[in-house]
Amino acid sequence: EVQLVESGGGSVQAGGSLRLSCTASRYIDCMGWFRQAPGKEREGVAAIDRHGRTTYSDSVKGRFTISQDNGKKTLYLQMSSLKPEDSAMYYCAANYACTIATMSRPEGFTYWGQGTQVTVSS
Repeated sequence: EVQLVESGGGSVQAGGSLRLSCTASRYIDCMGWFRQAPGKEREGVAAIDRHGRTTYSDSVKGRFTISQDNGKKTLYLQMSSLKPEDSAMYYCAANYACTIATMSRPEGFTYWGQGTQVTVSS
């Protein structure tokens, strides 16, 4: 069992920045960020595997950066140039194995945090 705890959400104006953090209770190979807005499906934002390979959704490429600390138990999502459409509940997710194909899909992850709200106002 892996516990994930997110932090760093909040409210910001369009064009601003936020950094989300997720701390895992133990090392795990694959970690990612997903988001879900009201009335919409959960979508992949970014993910990273144990080799350092990353994936990003097209909507956040060039604006968001995923990274980990050296111990690979803390995951970060640096979000810049935020837009109102980035507003959502952001979830940290983890799995013991992943591929480039599974890293962007919710069904590719077993463990989930409780989520942290990000609200971007125009």
